[in-house]
Amino acid sequence: MKHHPRPAPEAFGEAWERLFSPPIAHRGLWSPDGPPENSLGAFQAACAAGYGIELDVHLTADGEAVVFHDYSLDRMTGTEGKLKERSLADLRELRLAGTDEPIPTLAEALVEIGGRALVHIELKTRFGEVGPLEKRVSEVLLDHHGPTCVIGFNPYSHAWFADHHPQILRGLDSYAWNDEAAQKLAPEMRKSFANLEHVDLARPDFLALDTKMLPSPRADVFRQRGMPIIAWTVRTLEDGERLEPYCDNVIFEGFRA
Repeated sequence: MKHHPRPAPEAFGEAWERLFSPPIAHRGLWSPDGPPENSLGAFQAACAAGYGIELDVHLTADGEAVVFHDYSLDRMTGTEGKLKERSLADLRELRLAGTDEPIPTLAEALVEIGGRALVHIELKTRFGEVGPLEKRVSEVLLDHHGPTCVIGFNPYSHAWFADHHPQILRGLDSYAWNDEAAQKLAPEMRKSFANLEHVDLARPDFLALDTKMLPSPRADVFRQRGMPIIAWTVRTLEDGERLEPYCDNVIFEGFRA
């Protein structure tokens, strides 16, 4: 799978090398009977197993970057409400999926991980809200000495990083853009994004594509130009083997890659 489509850009250092190997644990190495997703326990488990790590970040009401996937709190904490309306102090009182695991800040997660894994930090920035989360994440990353990259679906978020911190490795997420979450976008925009026509706007260093998009002649063009492809989310060993010719690494969950 590892083929290094272009030389490692000097600014990215170790992060570029680790982009290709090992496989990346989606929201950490979590399981229903083990540590929950996006928890310090899941990150510890991923490091112990030698995997890379993908995690998600939101901004609290008082401006801190915290690790959590959903916009709403109920699925993972049993508490109603939106994360962005809560302060960090409020979130400190909550626990993940009935365990003792708290919602960590991005800084706490990176301290826990250290230099043991490349961390793919997915920014959950909604359209029209680019800036505050990107700024806080960049501040945290400038204080961290381990390998990291930022990923996400919002091309304007990537453009912000390209303009302000081009030394931070960036991966643009994309998929079919036909689910309920995408319905607020204009049909023309959704079609454009699904066809990867927003790559020039985002200026990413690699692409992170839904497994349902692969194989893709359009993605192959970018790959041939030296832009690596990461496939997400791979949920079986067989699916990983099927995708191997079309990508350079995988984000996985539910099994040991």
